[in-house]
Amino acid sequence: MQYVSTRGHSGRKQFCEALLEGLAPDGGLYVPETYPRVDHATLDAWRTLSYANLAFEILSLYVGDIPSADLKAICAKTYTPEIFGKPDIAPLRKLERGLYLQELSNGPTLAFKDMAMQLLGNLLEYELTRRQENLNILGATSGDTGSAAGYAMRGKKGVRVFMLSPRGRMSAFQQAQMFSLQDHNIHNIAIDGVFDDCQDIVKRVANDLEFKQQYKIGAVNSINWARLLAQVVYYFSGYLQAFERGPAGVSFAVPSGNFGNICAGHVARMMGLPISRLVVATNENDVLDEFFRTGVYRARSRADTLETSSPSMDISKASNLERFVFDLVGRDAGRTKALFDGQLRERGGFDLSGDPRFAEAAARFGFRSGKSSHADRVAAIRDTWERYHTVIDPHTADGVTVARTHASAEEAMIVLETALPIKFAATIKEALGREPDLPERYKGLEELPRRVRVLPPDARAVKDYIAEIVTS
Repeated sequence: MQYVSTRGHSGRKQFCEALLEGLAPDGGLYVPETYPRVDHATLDAWRTLSYANLAFEILSLYVGDIPSADLKAICAKTYTPEIFGKPDIAPLRKLERGLYLQELSNGPTLAFKDMAMQLLGNLLEYELTRRQENLNILGATSGDTGSAAGYAMRGKKGVRVFMLSPRGRMSAFQQAQMFSLQDHNIHNIAIDGVFDDCQDIVKRVANDLEFKQQYKIGAVNSINWARLLAQVVYYFSGYLQAFERGPAGVSFAVPSGNFGNICAGHVARMMGLPISRLVVATNENDVLDEFFRTGVYRARSRADTLETSSPSMDISKASNLERFVFDLVGRDAGRTKALFDGQLRERGGFDLSGDPRFAEAAARFGFRSGKSSHADRVAAIRDTWERYHTVIDPHTADGVTVARTHASAEEAMIVLETALPIKFAATIKEALGREPDLPERYKGLEELPRRVRVLPPDARAVKDYIAEIVTS
């Protein structure tokens, strides 16, 4: 299996090369040359596998440059009850007939990002040790990626993490979780701006090929193919668990801002997993809902990016959408480059409404969409508690709200859980009149000392800081 850029860079890469590079040299995202296909016989054979063994089987289809025994050991090391709290790692919880939650937030940072980041940390340490090299990871977070990366990479040999976050725009718990890490290889940077400023800086630094090479810059955001691939596994796991319960079909509703989480579902579906529908659930920052309803992709400005009660989705430029559009336009790299490196940069967006392939997209790729408001979130949190004695976080509430507009009793609609409620205590208190339970290991977290550097929304300032740390 080799990997190509969505924007047509001529070099084909092995899995570990894409793992370490993150972003392709032309600014595109790495994708496999073809999606491996999984037939019904293979799915049947996978039904009884543990999560770790399922991860190994799926990764084996994409990873050709790590020996099979080593890859299996990495998966076994990653997906354990000790790390994820439960032996079945990502279990389904039934809410009502046809509606399920898939638990993805039992890892170290109480968010679904752990499902992929823990694997990515082990893959990076393995490959850097094998090469006897170092890597400086540069990433951006709107809330959960940063802490998941920090906890996955802390103490890892050969790895430093530089994580950008929008100053003051995460929940108090998220900030405390990230900034309280004191490990020598974890460096948090609060940017005076919004998430998209952070994301733009990451891309600008990655596109400075001389700097990237000199300082060995890599990525852990979902622009990194390895991280997205790890997320594919829980779609297979969720489908296999739901199918055991006998529904006519299985769909997924996914709270999404940057499109990485649901893009993994697109990959699973392209592999042959018989997902009926992939439902994109946004908050008031509805760039993705607008695209899937109209074909118009319109990135928002900083001023137009709203600060909401589901802050991890306060995103106006969905980086991973490029992977889907690449498939939508028939894997035409020239067209993809013209859209994302041309029209998006020059005009702030593009319009595919007149492209006949977009008109066929819902049927061919299964996408639907919807959006949720603060009032919807509060109502969904309250309703889920009163009816099912289950407390959900605001992002998962967005997913439940939109899922109900697309659900049917004859199918299983699986809402992917985003985080545990304690990460967004203020909204839970508004909905339920009390704060959510705090896991014992996190008591006193918000009183711990913090280590964070504040910088302006400027790529030069970030590069100077990286150079200062690396050469000190």
